[in-house]
Amino acid sequence: MKLSDRGNAMPASPIRRLTPLADAAKAKGIKVFHLNIGQPDITTPPEMLEAVKAFSDPVLSYGPSAGLNETREAMAKYLRGIGVDVSANHVLVTQGGSEAILFAMAAICDPGDEIIVFEPFYTNYSGFACMLGVNLRAVQTKVEDGYHLPPVAQIEAKITPKTKAILWSSPGNPTGAVFTRQEVTALVELAKKHGLYAISDEAYREFCYDGHVATCVLDVAAELGCSDRAILIDSISKRFSACGARIGFLVTKNEELLAAILRFGQARLCPPTLEQYAATVGYSVIDKYVPPTIDEYRRRRDRVMEGLAKIPGATCAVPEGAFYVQPRLPVGDADAFAQWLLTDFQKDGKTVMVAPGNGFYATEGAGAEEVRIAYVLKEEDLQIAMDLLVEAIKQWNQR
Repeated sequence: MKLSDRGNAMPASPIRRLTPLADAAKAKGIKVFHLNIGQPDITTPPEMLEAVKAFSDPVLSYGPSAGLNETREAMAKYLRGIGVDVSANHVLVTQGGSEAILFAMAAICDPGDEIIVFEPFYTNYSGFACMLGVNLRAVQTKVEDGYHLPPVAQIEAKITPKTKAILWSSPGNPTGAVFTRQEVTALVELAKKHGLYAISDEAYREFCYDGHVATCVLDVAAELGCSDRAILIDSISKRFSACGARIGFLVTKNEELLAAILRFGQARLCPPTLEQYAATVGYSVIDKYVPPTIDEYRRRRDRVMEGLAKIPGATCAVPEGAFYVQPRLPVGDADAFAQWLLTDFQKDGKTVMVAPGNGFYATEGAGAEEVRIAYVLKEEDLQIAMDLLVEAIKQWNQR
């Protein structure tokens, strides 16, 4: 039986595709330190878990396709708290931020249309685009520039008659870059000038370090008088260490667009009900929970940077936010190196798993010497993992 062209073209996730090798290493008794996936080990707020346990209805029934009213209001109140003028009517709850991105792409693009992205970018943008027959037009950013934006003219040169949107994440996955307000303003101005949508993935909004501050696309669009062009993507996964809840949300003031996205939501019926109760409670304790979490990740970032500084020839920008770093390592082929870590390397019965950097690019051959590291482990585990990485690179280059 023949698969569809879409099925054959769908890219494997660089974050997860080496999992069989990791499983094989574990079967041999080797401890694998997972730096490949953004799965936090921070405890989920207990109030959220209690909210799920407290559910007492005799039937777990369908909820509204747009999400529970109280959950949408909690999300809107949260955004108003950071200065964004929105109501619950502008919010649609989704099955994770991933569905929000997929719905946004589907609502604004036909097959063959294009979306501008900045590489390295969140790898699942490629997967969603492939599902929909959308082409990503990549603008490359450089580690030497901290993965910040190139000149506006370079971005504008990528716009064609088929371009429908500019998509970015800030704080960035996998780069850790936090775009300045001036950078976000430049992107929204481009969208306004060319009649495009500005899609901002802000799932790591609070994860900013060293005085950096994330800029919300809705705020800038309102300032520029083009709120109908702005689409905000958000999620509770990282903010509350609740990745398995699969609760995200999309926010826009474009009523026609929101109505189209709601129709997609109706086709999948509704987002998870119990997890929405948890999310609603999460936003009531955000001020207590998030600040110490950010402090913890800053310390973890510093521990990883100390380890990378021990690798001669490594090039790395200090992450300004999120909990990822994308260094260029002196390994030649980072994909082969990442596999070798799991198949041939171990020290004292331990090894480390990273995500090959080329999977975060659309440009053929780009990112060949890069890996993404997620600093989501406890400091003592990160210390061990980075020591393993330093030793592994030595052995790799002595082969």
